[in-house]
Amino acid sequence: MRFQFIDDHREAFPVIRMCQVLEVSPSGYYAWRGRPPSAREMANRELTEKVETEFEKSGETYGSPRIYQVMRKLGLMCSQNRVARLMRAAGLKAKQTKRYKTTTRRNEADRAAPNRLNRDFHADRPDQKWLADITYIDTGEGWLYLATVMDLYSRRIIGWAMSARMTTDLTLAALDMAIRQRRPGPGLIHHSDQGSQYTDRRYQARLAAHHILPSMNGVGSWYDNAPMESFFGTLKSEHVHHCHYQTRDEASADLFYYIEAFYNRRRLHSSLAYESPETYEQLYHKHVASA
Repeated sequence: MRFQFIDDHREAFPVIRMCQVLEVSPSGYYAWRGRPPSAREMANRELTEKVETEFEKSGETYGSPRIYQVMRKLGLMCSQNRVARLMRAAGLKAKQTKRYKTTTRRNEADRAAPNRLNRDFHADRPDQKWLADITYIDTGEGWLYLATVMDLYSRRIIGWAMSARMTTDLTLAALDMAIRQRRPGPGLIHHSDQGSQYTDRRYQARLAAHHILPSMNGVGSWYDNAPMESFFGTLKSEHVHHCHYQTRDEASADLFYYIEAFYNRRRLHSSLAYESPETYEQLYHKHVASA
């Protein structure tokens, strides 16, 4: 009998988890035992349900530190250790992030910009430093290339474009989107690798037209653009590697949702005091307005 099994092993395994595995209700188990669950057991049960809900909302990407921060934002009193223990008991394990490296193709005829960023990944305000790069997504129709522009202050993706070809038109489309959305003032630093799509004269002319200062990685030094590489690693390990895209259109629609609906607006960043990029920027503007 399943209830008897749970009763025999309740010292070794959480009752709630055993009930889930054996597909019986905790209330049914406690009714069989002839006593109601303790207040602590009921509290753990309620907290586990909330943890599972937020874990699913994150696309199964949040580990216990981020889930703990979500519980705090919901006004629930609990420790991070307790959240971690309940997640282990419920079998909730975040998808693992792996580092991802892109391949840069230089055009020796174009001149590379100096490394003005120089691995200084701190920004005091939005639109002070932008990062740009390209990655690729596998589909049943072949590669889909994704070009992005990130605001370093908030880690928000402010410009993006997708295409079947890795061209300057692709990177220009992402840059133009960022410029339209942000309308940056003079002095902004734009950092990228030395790929031909960024050293291209048309791209550099667009930066100059908006008084944006170009900055580029050293040759073969991916860490010079580490926050963008980290975004691509997160995108792929948390999401793309768990999807199977039949067409480029299918991948494009899904990436749009991930970037705009989840990453920019909902995903909590440890480097942003566990706020989303959008919320982090809103807090900045609120602070400036009240100063």
